[in-house]
Amino acid sequence: MSSEHAQPGRPRDPQLENRVKAAAIEVFGASGWAGFTLDAVARRAGVGKGSLYLRWADKEELLLDALDALDARIGILTATDTGEARSDLVELVLQFLRLYAGPHGPAALRLGTELRGVKGIEAHFDAMRTSQVNAARAIVRRGVARGQLPKKTPVTLLLDTLCGGAMIHAMVSPEVIDAGSPAARRYADQLVDFVLGAVVPPGEVRS
Repeated sequence: MSSEHAQPGRPRDPQLENRVKAAAIEVFGASGWAGFTLDAVARRAGVGKGSLYLRWADKEELLLDALDALDARIGILTATDTGEARSDLVELVLQFLRLYAGPHGPAALRLGTELRGVKGIEAHFDAMRTSQVNAARAIVRRGVARGQLPKKTPVTLLLDTLCGGAMIHAMVSPEVIDAGSPAARRYADQLVDFVLGAVVPPGEVRS
């Protein structure tokens, strides 16, 4: 049973539950769904496995609870509005770098590849993907409406290239990426300029 439906008389211990949820994300990111067990999470959290079995019925329930607790850090993107399409796209790339290069990046990557068909968790991934798509498309729609991008901008191609490029960069970079660093912003600037140069005719990107 989940932490919100603990057995009657079982006192809540938010500190323990938060530690277990953090450990759950770490174990899932490191070992995937096949290696994700309540026992493994208990060992990572440094708690007795009996504490987990009193709070969660199975590993699906535990991982879903952990993902719900970390929504603000896993997969939730915002449609940043700086007033200028290019700057908004740079911020979008930086958000993807924070997502996939951050401490929860391995779990975020596995969500889309290992949990298809897992009831409840698949729905969580679909919500994450919908959030990403809506945030990204809102940026391009605003840019077109403001005349900063041409009306025939290939939205899907542009966003697939930007978001996919950021994700792959985070995955294959030989060094740990700090999404708040000047180097990350330079990469985001370069990626956006490269993609806009390839899919938007010269002179069509305006501030």
